[in-house]
Amino acid sequence: MSLWVKVCANTSLADTMLAVDAGADAVGFVFSQSPRQVTVQQVAAITPALPSSIEKIGVFVDSSFEAIETAVQTCGLTGVQLHFEGGEGLPAQLRNRFGATLGILKVLHYAPGMKDKAAELASHKNIDAILVDSRTATAVGGTGIRFDWDEAASMFRVAEINMVAAGGLNSTNVEQAIQKLKPWGVDVASGVEAAPGRKDPEKVRAFVRNARKAMS
Repeated sequence: MSLWVKVCANTSLADTMLAVDAGADAVGFVFSQSPRQVTVQQVAAITPALPSSIEKIGVFVDSSFEAIETAVQTCGLTGVQLHFEGGEGLPAQLRNRFGATLGILKVLHYAPGMKDKAAELASHKNIDAILVDSRTATAVGGTGIRFDWDEAASMFRVAEINMVAAGGLNSTNVEQAIQKLKPWGVDVASGVEAAPGRKDPEKVRAFVRNARKAMS
């Protein structure tokens, strides 16, 4: 089984190309309030320079359908990562508008006893993957805080959908996370930064290298 690797919260062409060159499958751009926030105009200037094979994922927190639609069209996004509380309404709207060409990831903030919630999300036909992340009182992503992998392992095993591990991952612990959780994919943001919004080249390369090694 091959592992899907996403390097998120890119703010420049140089950092985005760093992730591409390191061997990531996907790059992410945060359109919501964050130290790593980018504008539609910034991302629209980056994506034309990227290989067509790389997935380009927009991260949205409580955004309207219209805002997401504009970003997808203007930036040439191939996927969206949705941080919001709610049912299937928004994913269904996006699926109706863009069809199967747009990947839809739903974020689930980990807490004990989330197995039923994951199962519910997995039953939604318009959600392609669940990204399990950590959150704090002030941040819904990019926290650098890991959740309890031992406790979460059973949820990853039983969910009948692609499961992506995020939250607190870095080059030194990604192998352990993969061994415990056996996810379909991994996602990193703050764990490969030199400073908020600026990537560290060696950390990015080491993260992708170690994630791949864990699957070999």
